[in-house]
Amino acid sequence: MSGFEFDMVVRGGTLATAAEVFEADIGIRDGVIVALGRNLPRGAEEISAKGMIVTPGGLDPHCHIEELGQDGTAQEESFASGSAAALAGGTTSFICFLPQWKGHSLAESAPGYAARAEQSRADYSFHQIITDPTPEVLRKEVPALVARGIRSLKVFLTYDPLRLTDAEFLDVLATARRLGAFVTVHCENFDAIGWRISALLKAGLTDPLQHAWSRPPVVEREATHRAIALAELVDQPIQIFHVSCEEAAAEIARGKARGLKVWGETCPQYLTLSHEDLVGPDFAGAKAVCSPALREKAENERVWRRIQDGTLDIVSSDHCGFSFATAKRAAGSSSYGTGAAVQRPDGMPAFNAIPNGVPGIETRLPVLFSEGVSKGRIDLPTFVRLSSANAARLFGLGGRKGSLAPGADADLVLWDPDRETTIAQERLHHAIDYTPWEGFAVKGWPAVTLRHGAVAVREGEVLAAPGTGRFLARGPYDLVKPTGRVPDGFDAAAME
Repeated sequence: MSGFEFDMVVRGGTLATAAEVFEADIGIRDGVIVALGRNLPRGAEEISAKGMIVTPGGLDPHCHIEELGQDGTAQEESFASGSAAALAGGTTSFICFLPQWKGHSLAESAPGYAARAEQSRADYSFHQIITDPTPEVLRKEVPALVARGIRSLKVFLTYDPLRLTDAEFLDVLATARRLGAFVTVHCENFDAIGWRISALLKAGLTDPLQHAWSRPPVVEREATHRAIALAELVDQPIQIFHVSCEEAAAEIARGKARGLKVWGETCPQYLTLSHEDLVGPDFAGAKAVCSPALREKAENERVWRRIQDGTLDIVSSDHCGFSFATAKRAAGSSSYGTGAAVQRPDGMPAFNAIPNGVPGIETRLPVLFSEGVSKGRIDLPTFVRLSSANAARLFGLGGRKGSLAPGADADLVLWDPDRETTIAQERLHHAIDYTPWEGFAVKGWPAVTLRHGAVAVREGEVLAAPGTGRFLARGPYDLVKPTGRVPDGFDAAAME
């Protein structure tokens, strides 16, 4: 702006990056950080960050927003509402999912989804779910997708009709390697879960708690081991999504120790919630049904230890909202049930028909800050790595997102580290009718969120308008290049 060196200066804050903590001002021009230093010249606008901690805006690389169903319906969390919640919680960018339905091409499975995403207030990108890896999909559609800047594929090893066989998974891994794409995996053993569900229903055990009984840690551990082994066979880098337990994390640690390019992600629900949240009056336990399932309370600290030792690199929300009144309590409402649904005497659905997922895009960072930084489990640089910087590196947005360096997008969060509050549904911005963290006390809360160098949220008021977010195209990047090591020196993927 005329007469000013900067459009905005964020002044006097304690800056936290992925590597260090220091005091400085931040100079912003044209939506980009252009200067860090003390006593910067005045900007056309000024924000005082005195007494606050300034971090990069959060990047949530795993959330389900307005996702399309095969019947043409869409999840109730719209891009306008979900992105408002994201910004209010300090998340300025997210990556959500393009669906594919078996028997359909990628284009047929997501009509109009990119247009829906244009209503986002936050920046966004996509992972492409692959459920039917036909030659046409792998040889024509996926290359075109990567050329558009959608450079990550999501596969499921469980759920009908989403799961892949091992042979199909290998084909996806080989395709991703040839194209320089990344693969993310939902790891649970489909047949083991189905076997457990049948036995539980036969025994008349149908409560929400039995959702966790149907998929104990061993089914996650087995599938995690298998996913890593098959990725090693192909020499394709992967990330294991939403790790819920030590058993699965240990498989990732072993893969890392062998020099494999394997990364692990967890979520706040696996750091704070447990079997205790799957019980309660009036079917309240259904609110906490998600997959992988919540574990015994002691497992929370085991997962924290895997964050502390570097096994788990990212904390995402896996925001996947289904309102309690209209979906969680409605028999037969789940798209991801396994086995025949059972009607309970109270009219509620059996555990296997409860929609899987919890809302958490707004509470992700406050819960992580409070339970991690405020309670001394992690330091501020670790918080930045978990909340934005590692995801930016892993998904091809390094240098642009998750950074406070000159040249990065001016997406910032000003944290009041001493603010104590209690999470309450009535103050959240998502479209879902509950939060599983209702009544959860936190210390530390975002006071101001900047996106593209402008105030997007101030003291809980969302100022960014729908449609002001930008699509984040992702080009080639070195982190997900193969290692060059294949069994016996024979590169089977190169033969296709």
